[in-house]
Amino acid sequence: MIPLGGLGTGLAVNLYDSTRDKQLDLVARNALNARQIAAFSERIGQIGSPKELIADTEVYTFVMRAFDLEAQIFGKALIRKTLESDRSDTAALVNRLTDPNIREMHIELGFAPGGGGSANFSDPQWQADMIERFKERILLNTAAEQNTGAGLALEFKAKAGEINTWFDVLKDKDIAKFMRTALGLPKEVVQVDIDRQVELFKSKFDIEKLKDPAEVDRLVKRFSAVYDALEGTATANNIAVTLMQGAVSAGQGGGFNIITLDIPSIVQGGYNRYR
Repeated sequence: MIPLGGLGTGLAVNLYDSTRDKQLDLVARNALNARQIAAFSERIGQIGSPKELIADTEVYTFVMRAFDLEAQIFGKALIRKTLESDRSDTAALVNRLTDPNIREMHIELGFAPGGGGSANFSDPQWQADMIERFKERILLNTAAEQNTGAGLALEFKAKAGEINTWFDVLKDKDIAKFMRTALGLPKEVVQVDIDRQVELFKSKFDIEKLKDPAEVDRLVKRFSAVYDALEGTATANNIAVTLMQGAVSAGQGGGFNIITLDIPSIVQGGYNRYR
């Protein structure tokens, strides 16, 4: 995948956007990812309960990575109980956990309460959407590891259409940091009561504007400028920037072709480490 390290936030975001489709293909061809995608495609339709999902290490790992929950893979008992819980019950475990990714996984997988199966698993379109989610999540996480500012901006772009209230913003630490930075609010605002935080954000920005893609792009540009100024991101003398600027310009005009360099792939480890 094309490295984003050392680039200014705005340039890194543009480079990511102009090469996204090609990079998603590269994600899918990675040996570990390809193995997990194949396992998911071949076996998800045979899984009839959260218990069976947890027992299939490759498919379980695929699902957890797809929902950005890789750090919680070892918490199998908690994940199983969560997936078996009934979301309509306000006291259910899924409603008591604070991680929005777990709730989203619960909704998307759609297991019947009490440990039953899911009608989604036999749907080819649902399977295809899950594979796209998996690839997109890995690409976004890789971008964030290489370039923190770009990672925050790209995460915001990916989720902006799903944001309806300021509480949606505040429950996601990355989106909250993006918005604080873009709107010029100090990081110390997190110490304020959440209702007061909402009022502060409302005074700065009409959240309904996030339905407009042009407004999202304007916020990303504002964030990029402020973030780089605050973090002291220096790119003027970086030879990589000069090369990438030309690549991005050509890519946006349709004339940029990605070439493969002789750089070893970094594989973080096989699925056996999750056993």
